[in-house]
Amino acid sequence: MSIRVYYEDTDAGGIVFYANYLKFFERARTEWLRELGFEQDKLMEQSLGFVVKRVEMHNHAPARFNELLRIRTELVHCKGASLLFKQIIIGSQDNTVADAEIRVASVNVNTLKPTRVPADILGEMKRVD
Repeated sequence: MSIRVYYEDTDAGGIVFYANYLKFFERARTEWLRELGFEQDKLMEQSLGFVVKRVEMHNHAPARFNELLRIRTELVHCKGASLLFKQIIIGSQDNTVADAEIRVASVNVNTLKPTRVPADILGEMKRVD
């Protein structure tokens, strides 16, 4: 997925504010799921949601205003109600800007309790794994 850095993403020096990388990662996971044929609003209608449980992020180089970034998303591990993603933000000079390991839990949105990833979704996730 590609994303353009907007002025609102940056600090006064024109550099992306570090917390915005988390937003970029979130958007990329949403688009990854969409490419598999699953819309999160439709999943929520079925009481299924995904919540971030843990993030380990490393910042390597600054991204700047108006830069076009690429975000790679890879599902590393999927078990029951737990998904582990490896995501990398690549800058316009093919440099690593930031990377993260993000653990996501599948939950029932009504109870917020863990729930297994449905078999059809799990099958598609593993197919591209």
